[in-house]
Amino acid sequence: MAFIAASFNLVLIILTINSETSLAFTSTPSSNIVNSNVIHSTNHHHHHHHHHHRRRQLPISIAKMKSDDDGDDVANRIKNEFSAVASAAKLAFDLSSKRNIKAEEVVKVCDDIDALTTTDTTALLANDWNLKGSALSFGRRNMLITMMKEDYDAYVATASFLSNRIPRMELPNVQDVPYPNTISAATTTTTTVGDDGLPLVADCTLDDLKFEDSLLDKLLLSIFRILVAKNTGQPNPEAPGIDGLLEQGRRFMLTPGQTAEAQNKMVYDTLGGLMTPVLPPFYRIFMSGIVPKLGTDLDGKQFGPWFYAPWLTSFVTPTFFGFLVGPSYPNNRKDGQPGGLVVEKCKFLQESGCKGLCLNQCKLPAQQFFAEELGLPLTVSPNFVTQECQWSFGEVPLSPEEDPSFPKGCLSGCQSREAMAGTFADAY
Repeated sequence: MAFIAASFNLVLIILTINSETSLAFTSTPSSNIVNSNVIHSTNHHHHHHHHHHRRRQLPISIAKMKSDDDGDDVANRIKNEFSAVASAAKLAFDLSSKRNIKAEEVVKVCDDIDALTTTDTTALLANDWNLKGSALSFGRRNMLITMMKEDYDAYVATASFLSNRIPRMELPNVQDVPYPNTISAATTTTTTVGDDGLPLVADCTLDDLKFEDSLLDKLLLSIFRILVAKNTGQPNPEAPGIDGLLEQGRRFMLTPGQTAEAQNKMVYDTLGGLMTPVLPPFYRIFMSGIVPKLGTDLDGKQFGPWFYAPWLTSFVTPTFFGFLVGPSYPNNRKDGQPGGLVVEKCKFLQESGCKGLCLNQCKLPAQQFFAEELGLPLTVSPNFVTQECQWSFGEVPLSPEEDPSFPKGCLSGCQSREAMAGTFADAY
């Protein structure tokens, strides 16, 4: 985008300077008027006619010289800017085309970015858009994506080593990359045991994020809570916002005889109601490639998901699920392909502090709904150390028992732990 914007601004600079040059032909600088008046006063009696000719011609002559200089300046600036754009584009392409990426190469690009300075004051667009810096950052991201595809473990090691130098949002995937000075999500272990002998998972030590809900978030959350009350058969609590929703979920989870399957179904049905009867059929056809019921032999046959479905879904989801999980942005899946989405700090997990609610009222029902109702596999991977959450559209999920990144035991600070003792939740 920086390259496109830079090219567009080249046109603006040309038009601006050309308009200034045109004005020079039609206006007379005040200094020229003063000089002309002096000449007129001195030679009034002997060269009256000749003086009037010089007074008219002198400003035009000076303006013409200024026009020539401005024309050369415009040409030089255009040449410099196009040269800067071409150089940056070549740099980005060369870095993005690399294969068999080594950690040392990524470190070298980081060094180049850190050392980058712009000293050419004539290259205005290079200063404004920092083309070389943008090219280096773009190339570095693509190098990391290539490394993910070639050797995911090497990518995690490299990104972790450079976590203090690469902004987190510029990493293509953060699923197993720790924040600086925190332990890795991939190596999280349960080091504390509760009074009941069960292992405990360390709580997130990062500061809580203050969520600013938009009008759309508030509307969707209100509708979601109404649907939850309907599907649980319980009244809607008076507590506002996400706190009321979590009270609904916790109350349903702690119902005597409750099961994980019943919780999954409750959220599954709620998601279906939120999407209305219209959206799922539309998604199945145009994203998942499922033939609708038309009375043919192909009814229900799936030819997708189409190649664009994971990528496009990752761009649409943040707008409509922010009310539940908070801010998120698209990224890459662990295999390096587009179609990922990372929740910066999950609202549902931060406010609940409960792994059971996360698992049975978010992760599992969301995966089930996308696969069965929409026809697109989904893997939801919460990180309990950072409270980030990676959503990977088009990726078939593992069960919690088979997933090595999903820790066993309850969260250390979970308020529901004592109430869940002896229930199905002990299994998680």
